[in-house]
Order: sequence, then C-alpha cells, then structure tokens
Amino acid sequence: MCRLFGLSSAPVRAHATFWLLDAPDSLSRQSHRDPDGTGLGWFGPDGTPHVDKAPIAAYRDRAFAQEARQRESATFIAHLRFASTGSLDVRNTHPFEQDGRLFAHNGVVEGLGELDAHLGEDRSLVRGDTDSERCFALITREIRRHDGDVTAGIREAAHWIAANLPVYALNLILATPRELWALRYPDTHGLYVLERGPGGRQGSRHLDQSGSHGRLRIHSAHLTDHPAVVVASEPLDENPDWRAIEPGQLLHVDPGLRVSHETVLPDPPAHRLTLDDLHPDAAASQRAA
Repeated sequence: MCRLFGLSSAPVRAHATFWLLDAPDSLSRQSHRDPDGTGLGWFGPDGTPHVDKAPIAAYRDRAFAQEARQRESATFIAHLRFASTGSLDVRNTHPFEQDGRLFAHNGVVEGLGELDAHLGEDRSLVRGDTDSERCFALITREIRRHDGDVTAGIREAAHWIAANLPVYALNLILATPRELWALRYPDTHGLYVLERGPGGRQGSRHLDQSGSHGRLRIHSAHLTDHPAVVVASEPLDENPDWRAIEPGQLLHVDPGLRVSHETVLPDPPAHRLTLDDLHPDAAASQRAA
C-alpha cells in the first residue's frame, strides 16, 4: 500500500532530513515489496513548491531511495508509491503540484472516463495517467471556484467523487507553504496525526521517526525547540499521542499550527469498492505490506 507523510512546523521553517527505503533487505524481496515511486515535496522561502521524485523500481535504483535529502520548509509531503493506476513514470509519481500546492494520495478511485468528462477543460491540469492526479485536478478546480478556499475545494471535490465514482480509498494530504490538510475516506486505510510539542514527550528530543516497515525515516534536530504536526499512514514511533483521523474527517493545520477537523463525508461512498472488485495489480497495491 502507498505510504503518506505530511509535516508542518508553521510558521517556523524547519530543517528535516528524509531517508526513503531505509531498511536493509534482500534484492529478491525488494523486487516484490519496494515501491514503484518515491517523492518528497517542500516549499522554498518565497513559497515556491519543489518536488524531488523518481519512478523507481527499487531493485533498479535503490541508491536514489536510500540517499538522505535535507530540506528546509514549514510544510513537507513525502510519498511512497505502489502503483495501482498509471505506468512507472515520473509523471505518475507523487507528490503532484498544481496552482502552487502539493498533493499525494493513497487509494483507488475508478470511473476515470466519467471523471475526465466532469473535469472538461480542467483535464489539462493532469500530466500523467493516475486517478490521484485527476482527483487533485478536481480539487484544484473547486478551490478556484471557491475563491481559493482550500477546505471548501476539498469538501466539494470529495463529495462529488463519493457520490459519482467507484471508490476504494481516498486518503490524501494537500500542502501549501504554511498550511496542511489531510482527508481519510472511508475507513479502508488508516491515517494518523501527532501534535508534537517541542522536543516530543521528553521535551528535549529531536524528531527522529521511522515507519514500522522501515521504508521512511525522518530526522529533524530543529524540532527539538519547535512544535510540529505530523500526519502519516501509520504511527511512526511509540508516542501514545498518535490518534487516528476518523473516516470522512478532513483535518486542517493552519499557519499558526492550530489543528481543526470536520466530518465532510459522513456516509460511505455510493459505489464502494472492495479488494475483490479491483484489478489484480490495483488490489496488490492496496494490501498492507
């Protein structure tokens, strides 16, 4: 299954070092378990979005995934892709950028022909083949229609998708230079949030977190002195303050690091998919690994 990660230290810009695919493994196991793409998104001091990503099959280019990359930003998105829709191509690798915002998704949405028709001329926002980027294009259009209100844009786009398209999962993270949003929908995959005080629970520790599968590790000495909010597909350490985002809940981290949430999708999708409904490749991409 794809892995999502988001971090905000707003309004403070923090240094963070990211390792992808940190855990050692045999080549034979890598070929079956490592992702089809890795990506990191952040923002420059002037708010310009930056993306460092590659459509790697890890057994071909493990060096890219293992290389530590240190960046400074008030918000970050990282993503490990297990392909369900679209070829192994940089165009299909998360995060995606549109209108100066960054986006990553975990799940499967079908009915792409209907979605393309609904997008109309806004289909031009999409450069690749994935359901994820198409969903982002719909969100981007709805944000424009709501005069830049990101929360309203996500809400409206997610409502249309839930009502009109077959949905297996629509977990997503969207970031601007100083804000972060996360949606979990429905209850198919987990999505967790940690409101971390300066230094963590001990009050004197840098941020150093790693997923249980060892595919993502984040280190930030800067967050010894500053608070942060972390969103991830799984709790990244033993901190008991991790909490699950409820199904249908949209979480927002504002420029002052205040966290709010609202239930924007109280009902399950009108056309809810199960693993048995998915193409074998898509089903394989959604199983926990």
